[in-house]
Amino acid sequence: MSYSWNDLDTLLLYRGILRDPLVQLLRSDAAEAEKTAALIKVAEELMLEGDIILEYLLHLLAEDENPFSIMAEKSGGQIGASLQQAAVRDIKQLQKFFQLNQAMSVDDFLQNYQPTRSVPRSFINPLRLALKAPDAINASQTALATFTEHYVRHGYGDMARYTVFRWDIELGLVPVRHPDRIQMDDLIGYERQKAVLTQNTEAFVAGRPANNVLLVGSRGTGKSSSVKALLNQYADMGLRLVEITKHDLRHLSSIMQALRERGKKFILFMDDLSFEEFEIEYRHLKSMMEGGVETKPENVLIYATSNRRHLIKETWNDRTGANSDDIHSWDTINEKISLSDRFGITLTFAPPNQDEYLRIVESMARKRNICLPSAELRAEAIKWETAHSGRSGRIAQQFIAHLEGRDIA
Repeated sequence: MSYSWNDLDTLLLYRGILRDPLVQLLRSDAAEAEKTAALIKVAEELMLEGDIILEYLLHLLAEDENPFSIMAEKSGGQIGASLQQAAVRDIKQLQKFFQLNQAMSVDDFLQNYQPTRSVPRSFINPLRLALKAPDAINASQTALATFTEHYVRHGYGDMARYTVFRWDIELGLVPVRHPDRIQMDDLIGYERQKAVLTQNTEAFVAGRPANNVLLVGSRGTGKSSSVKALLNQYADMGLRLVEITKHDLRHLSSIMQALRERGKKFILFMDDLSFEEFEIEYRHLKSMMEGGVETKPENVLIYATSNRRHLIKETWNDRTGANSDDIHSWDTINEKISLSDRFGITLTFAPPNQDEYLRIVESMARKRNICLPSAELRAEAIKWETAHSGRSGRIAQQFIAHLEGRDIA
């Protein structure tokens, strides 16, 4: 007994996979060589292992955007009874297809394909087991719970595959395909700041009250890296990051609306944020954070980094009133510092002193297996920071890269 592609025409919710170009090619009368070539290409691009046809279908199902996946993510898995029935109907069809079509590929090597590069795809394993499990009582109900949990945790569409996004006024949320993979353990020092940031983010991910955060300090001290490391730590718990520039703030209402519609938790990240006197985009941010008609969505927090404690440039004339026609100069000052006050938590990243700088260097050297004697390493590190722009984690990292370039090990 077999189960053909045509039997999937009865799908209700997952009809989108039938419109996929590769699936249409596989269902067509095209030459087998053309189909095999297309499968090899997608296997290498997506780093698929095993039976490529079935693995590619799993890939589509894991990211499919349909009423079931949308509502599962948005509602936290609280799906209506009728939608559940439709999902179970589709899952039964898919289970038959997967169980009766093992090794669909004509070419043997496509039935157990090994890509040149591979990445862990453990998040798909539960879906694979749910579809390939032998027929049993309540198997489709168990599979329904598995699929629901998948969409709750990972989302659908690009949100299921990517964790970092940028905003484009024409395209909306655009995925960043190669984000920074830095981990919190890679950042040396600033333990109190990292602990506060982690605690606040954990509360946010868990659905508890949390604050917007402003990270202030000298360049190269790890402010941006700390935020990126948080994402890598909590992405599997549904955290996503959207990076915007201050020029995107004029579209802040549209950005918030797009995020409000999703079931994920989002950090809206603004790096190196500051405003000159003539730049008024900050008013959009200030209004959204507190005091405006439209409220910030509950699934969004704002994390910003800056070299300025007060994000809007001030001058001495603001305080003295010299050469100013402003009758109410104190009101002007309050207006300029009020944006910083909208952040519930402000964390200061001060430049490291020499001992802290050397500890950072020594820790990085150990991780990179650089075996210079301690005294020599410290002496070289001091020479390096003296010849450059002072002490910071970035300067330490550049020094370590310099040593690796000299092949010191």
